[in-house]
Amino acid sequence: MTEPIKPVSRRAPLAYENDFFLNGPDGRPLRILSEYAEPLARFRRAKIQDTVVFFGSARIRSLDTAEHSVELIERDVLEQADAATPDAELGLQQHRAMVGVEMAHYYEDARKLSHLLTSWSRTLQGKRHRFVVTTGGGPGIMEAANRGAYEAGGKTIGLNIALPFEQVPNPYITPELNFEFHYFFMRKLWFAYLAKALVVFPGGFGTMDEMFEIMTLAQTEKMAKKMTVLLYGEEYWRKVVNLEALAEYGTISPKDLNLFQFVNTPETAFEILKENLTRDHLQSPPRAPRHQPEIAVTRL
Repeated sequence: MTEPIKPVSRRAPLAYENDFFLNGPDGRPLRILSEYAEPLARFRRAKIQDTVVFFGSARIRSLDTAEHSVELIERDVLEQADAATPDAELGLQQHRAMVGVEMAHYYEDARKLSHLLTSWSRTLQGKRHRFVVTTGGGPGIMEAANRGAYEAGGKTIGLNIALPFEQVPNPYITPELNFEFHYFFMRKLWFAYLAKALVVFPGGFGTMDEMFEIMTLAQTEKMAKKMTVLLYGEEYWRKVVNLEALAEYGTISPKDLNLFQFVNTPETAFEILKENLTRDHLQSPPRAPRHQPEIAVTRL
């Protein structure tokens, strides 16, 4: 008879080094917690006290980029005309490109407003960075806001998320404040957690989802702080969403319409932000309960 092979003693992996466990369904609570604890640690190291969040479409481009797209499409249209092969798709692309040029001023406005806000915030005294411009970290309006803050010499935050399209980090985010999230709800928590104001530029489903979530938190008094909400581009927002109709039909209170206001220029938006942030968070800032992090005053 052959002798049985002696068992070899091996150490089991530590739980926090077990990739199979961490990346499986049983490790989900730890992954969720890490998307709270890791950003919190980075914000503390960077001395970020609070933020101003910019929302808006990832598809709105700078004026130079939008005009270049029109030039390329017009060239293609001419080539098709010379070949006597009209293409309806090219016509649609040409129309969309022209709309892109019309919308490009929102990119430039977001960039300017962010620059104004960051230049002002950098003059504020204190050991922590105040009212740091924060975006979803992607292209379009997000890039414009991060870019304006970068050009003003300030820190700027990008709360990115892995998506099948569009969402690639823009190059203007402060490197140590460039975040990548897996869970939408944890990303949304960080949008709301530090924010003292919100500026919502024209956008689609994602922008409206984020906007209404913040406004719902304010409406239901789930934020232990005053939040300024500006809807940038009155013509766009009144055409896309009839918020007054909600009050007319009784689905919101008429006073809920005071949760936001429309603005149309970077200068007007900046003056409102400066006045409200100074009054609500600089002259007599609320004190955080002891059980909460120093960087946030909120019930979230």
